[in-house]
Amino acid sequence: MEQTGAAMMGRRIELECRGNNPQTVKELNLDNCRSDKGAIEGLSEKFDSLEVLSLINTGLTTLKNFPALSNLRKLELSENRISSGLGVLANCPKLTHLTLSNNKIKDLDALEPLKKLENIQAIDLYHCDVTNIESYREKVFELLPQLKYLDGLDRYDKEENDSEEDELDDDVSGDDSGSENEDEDEDEVDVGSDVVVEDDSDEDSDEDDDANVDVSDDDDDDDDDD
Repeated sequence: MEQTGAAMMGRRIELECRGNNPQTVKELNLDNCRSDKGAIEGLSEKFDSLEVLSLINTGLTTLKNFPALSNLRKLELSENRISSGLGVLANCPKLTHLTLSNNKIKDLDALEPLKKLENIQAIDLYHCDVTNIESYREKVFELLPQLKYLDGLDRYDKEENDSEEDELDDDVSGDDSGSENEDEDEDEVDVGSDVVVEDDSDEDSDEDDDANVDVSDDDDDDDDDD
């Protein structure tokens, strides 16, 4: 029996979790997992640790089922058929990067709800009809003053610094440098303790030498008395 789009998306989410608790998953890639109803299925608020979500080319026409993801920072929605309903993203207060390229965004009114995203830094609208509006860039920056980059360029047409997005990806993927630094710290502690031990042994040997000298002096005094 052929699976419906909803079942396929639910199954894909399950596979992407790799047996992990949804509450611990930080990144989810559902690209090309087509939805036959044009809506997100199988994704819930249980994914409250999710920071990066990619839904490229999934056949979405609406975001009405989009869950409140309090830690989501990067959302990829390219190559869908979304035309409105972006207000639901207000439930993702930490969102900084939003990609809507190749969607059905036709006018600035559709972007109006994004004003509620206080932390939004970068939005991509490549190949959306809204980009054909006269003075499109100036109007979007005016509408969203918190925005730093639009279609990869800032308001002065300077390219977005890739390091900012790379830093986001690095944060999500995790970094083992912390454990490595801990190992280095432990090594330094061990080295330090060895040095201390060596210093103590030197002091002990010096004390022994002093004691031997004192004993020798006492023996000499006894010989003189005789």
